Amino acid sequence: MSHALPKLHNAMWPGLVGKGGDEEGAEPAISLDRMLELTAAAEVNGQKFEGVDYFLFLPHTDPDASDDQLKAIADKIASHDLKVGSLVAPVWPGTVGDSSMGDAEQRGKFVTAVEKACRIAKIFNEHGVREYGCIRIDSAEFGVEKWREDAEANTKQIAATFKEAAKIAADHGERLAAEGEICWAGMHSWKDMLDLLEAVDMPGTVGFQADLAHTYLYLLGYNAPEHALVQPGYSDEEFYAAYEKMTDALRPWTIDFHVAQNDGEVHGSGSHDKTGKHCPADDPNGKLDVVKCAGYWLKDAPARGIQHICWDGCMFPNAMLEDGSTWNTILDVMMKVRDAHGWE
Repeated sequence: MSHALPKLHNAMWPGLVGKGGDEEGAEPAISLDRMLELTAAAEVNGQKFEGVDYFLFLPHTDPDASDDQLKAIADKIASHDLKVGSLVAPVWPGTVGDSSMGDAEQRGKFVTAVEKACRIAKIFNEHGVREYGCIRIDSAEFGVEKWREDAEANTKQIAATFKEAAKIAADHGERLAAEGEICWAGMHSWKDMLDLLEAVDMPGTVGFQADLAHTYLYLLGYNAPEHALVQPGYSDEEFYAAYEKMTDALRPWTIDFHVAQNDGEVHGSGSHDKTGKHCPADDPNGKLDVVKCAGYWLKDAPARGIQHICWDGCMFPNAMLEDGSTWNTILDVMMKVRDAHGWE
């Protein structure tokens, strides 16, 4: 059955994350123009991508760009008959921000990054190219070793920073979606993610961004064995019982959703620490029934304000990104997700 919602978005950051830099074998970033061209060219049975989720940092976007420059970007995206959905705030060291569990200066940079994202969101909203979506954040603390030195105190510090950023977001009518991923301190397991959300305790403004690839590693307890919900060699029955437990805990907080596939491995490239490996939508080694798993997260999605879903193919090789069949395959899977779990 065909549904109008959720809208189907492609992500722009696969052209940036893990690209560039001086590391041996590093691939160049793919420009915004090219990512938009590739997205707009995809089509399956007359259906095209309806929007993009957008990363607010160079080389795609200067977070300090002028209003006119940002309006020109909005015009460019709209010229491809695409909307803008969720925005990724540049919260990490080396961009605008810094660690949310760091010292006062670092935490101040984190909050400034969210403030800059809210400014850009306002311009896109007023332009009309953006009508829905969240602003994505994480703890901006790579790895979990420093967090483990004093887990309780560090989670409180991250929560305090998130609260400060959330006040700014709320003033702009925005919501912050914290992406659960095993590389982010304090967000590296399903239980630690839940504890952090509850410590922030601002469900109207701070929620969870669920990514199918990343949350699969939550099940395995990759960086938190004590929170593993399945063990290697699990049966389908064990998998879905565990999946239901995880999604029941995090779904009430979920305000943004990424469709993705994972082969059970971790992967990192460039400056990006190892995390859940995003695989092609039709990867024969994929561990997930993407359409079935998506349904666990999308149950009651309209009540949580979700109006779109986004594909995440972070750290795909450039040759794969430049292949038009990659995007058609992705779009086809997203259409199946909407057919199975969509709404009007």
